[in-house]
Amino acid sequence: MDETNQIILVGNSFPIHFKITDSKSTLDMTPEQVTLVKESWEKVKPISEQAAELFYGRLFTLDPSLRSLFKGDMSEQGKKLMSTITLAVTSLDRLETILPTVQALGRKHAVEYEVPDSSYATVGEALIWTLGQGLGDDFTEDVKEAWLLTYTTLSGAMLSGKSAAA
Repeated sequence: MDETNQIILVGNSFPIHFKITDSKSTLDMTPEQVTLVKESWEKVKPISEQAAELFYGRLFTLDPSLRSLFKGDMSEQGKKLMSTITLAVTSLDRLETILPTVQALGRKHAVEYEVPDSSYATVGEALIWTLGQGLGDDFTEDVKEAWLLTYTTLSGAMLSGKSAAA
């Protein structure tokens, strides 16, 4: 898929622009933005259990229909979410090493879980809201922008993996 392809999904509060990426793509972030994401995530990790609860609570508030996609223990699901985000954050400066895994995750979400494309914007909105809650005053506009770029790039890779599964 051509890496210039774009998808725009609108969440409840803002549009999320997804850049569909291939496995050779790199994250179009400045070193400062990578540092902002990494440093802010270090502040969230100690409250990861609460952050996961906030995230899923917000996600299901934004779109109650998504609750039916989750069959297992939500505490375990929260741990998986936090672990996945940690892997993504620690890999931001070498994104090409995890893009195939991210794309495979997109295929799995498409085939096994039947996740609708529209949910990616909702998940992004819930994530950004959760980060704002967890970081408080440390969630500056620059931090928010860096996280939006991170999320949209990784979600774009998931969507490209989903497209490959179709």
